[in-house]
Amino acid sequence: MRWSGRRESQNVEDRRGMSRGGMAVGGGIGTLLLVLIAMLFGADPRQLLEQMPSGGPAPATQTGGRTNPAEEELTRFTSVVLADTEDFWNDVFRREGSQYRKPVLVLFTGRVESACGIAGAAVGPFYCPGDQKVYLDLSFFRELQEQFGAPGDFAQAYVIAHEIGHHVQHLLGTSDEVTRLQQRSGQATANQLSVRLELQADFYAGVWARYAQQKGLLDSGDIEEALRAATAIGDDRLQRRTQGYAVPDSFTHGTSEQRVRWFRRGFETGDVRQGDTFKATSL
Repeated sequence: MRWSGRRESQNVEDRRGMSRGGMAVGGGIGTLLLVLIAMLFGADPRQLLEQMPSGGPAPATQTGGRTNPAEEELTRFTSVVLADTEDFWNDVFRREGSQYRKPVLVLFTGRVESACGIAGAAVGPFYCPGDQKVYLDLSFFRELQEQFGAPGDFAQAYVIAHEIGHHVQHLLGTSDEVTRLQQRSGQATANQLSVRLELQADFYAGVWARYAQQKGLLDSGDIEEALRAATAIGDDRLQRRTQGYAVPDSFTHGTSEQRVRWFRRGFETGDVRQGDTFKATSL
C-alpha cells in the first residue's frame, strides 16, 4: 500500500508504554487462541470481559523505554489508514445528507481500559461502541503474520478497515438493533446475527479497499493480502486449528469462504448499499 508521506489522522490516542498489571489467561496457548478467536475483528468485547478474572486492575505502570523504529513506522502506517477511512466515510455520509463522527483509535500494549471494560492484548483488535473507539495492540499484526500466515501491510489495513466498519454500524444503528434481537433470541440465532454483523463489516472493508484502489493507493498483490487475512480468520479454519473440528452453530464471524466473499463483494461493487447481510438469503 502506498502510504508513506501521506496525511495521518489526528484521532489516534497513544497509550503504549502503560500496563495495568498481569492479567492471567489460564490454560496455555490453546486457551489464548480461543480467546483471540472469540474476539477477533470486532466482536462485542463485553461478552468476553464478563468472563475475565474478577478484581480491580493493578495501578498503572510505565513499561519503560520508547518503542523501536519499526513500531513507530507501523504507528504512522496505522494513522494513515485511519485517515483514509475518515476521508472515505466522510464522503459517504455527506452524500447521504448526514455527518460522519470520526472514531478514535487507541494504541496500547498489554492491557487497556475501555468503556466496555478492561481487556488484554490477547483479545485482539476490538471496537467499543460505549466510547466509539477502536483498540489495537500493534503486536497483533505480528501475530497475524506469524501465527495466522497473513503477512503484508494491506492485511493490516483490512483489520483496521473492518473495525471502522463496526463503528459505521454503530452510527447507523445496526449494531444496537442486532444487540436487541440477540437479547430476545436463543444462542444459535444470536450467533447467526453476529455472523451477519461481522460479514457486513468485512463488506465495508472491501468497499473502502475499492476507494483506496481508485485513489491509486494500492500496490500489486494488496487485495490478495486482504483476502489471505480474511481466509485465515474464518471461524471454520480457526476452530479446526484449535480443536480439530468445526461447530457451525457456534460460529460468530463467518467461515473463511464467507468472509472472503463479502469482502470481495464490497471491493467489486464499491457500493455500500449492496452490503445488507441481514436480508441476504445466502451468506
